[in-house]
Parts: sequence; structure tokens; C-alpha cells
Amino acid sequence: MRADGDDLLLAIRLTPKAAKEQIGGTWRDEKGAVWLQISVRAVPERGKVNKALIQSIAERLGIAARDIVLESGDTNRLKRIRLIDHAHEAGAILQKLDPEQ
Repeated sequence: MRADGDDLLLAIRLTPKAAKEQIGGTWRDEKGAVWLQISVRAVPERGKVNKALIQSIAERLGIAARDIVLESGDTNRLKRIRLIDHAHEAGAILQKLDPEQ
């Protein structure tokens, strides 16, 4: 997670067709970048996975889905999400994304 002006950017590694919806844990790519792992039950067709991802994040963080924008990774499992006007809540958001919460 990093701030970009008033927004927060999240790097996410998404698993579709999961048995259980889940947010938590991290994954490190070959370049050393750290990605938040999220699993959704939706299937990867016609944007269903991306909608499920946004809804899952909105529910977990208690923010409106309209404040969450898919920046990149429309058809890829590695995605970047922008949380509009939430940089001031970075600490609270980190806590809410903790899998133990």
C-alpha cells in the first residue's frame, strides 16, 4: 500500500473461483514487490471477479464501492486498486486488512 496524493494504492494478487472469500496474507513476486492476497468465489468472466473484488474490499474496509477504482490488471490476477480520498486513513486500513481482524 502506498499513498498517491489523497488516494491509497493497493497491490493485490487475486484468486478467483476460491472455496472461501478471504482477505489477508501477502505474496512476494520475483522482483520483491509485496502484494496483498485476496480470494473471491466469483468466476473470471465478464468482470464478475473485479466486481467481487471491489465489493469485498468495500465491505471489509467499510467504505463505499464507488470510492474504489481498478487501476490496472483488468484481466490479470495481479491488480492495482485505488482507494479515492483515503490516504489519511492508511493506518486504520492496514489494521482492517489484517487477516486476524
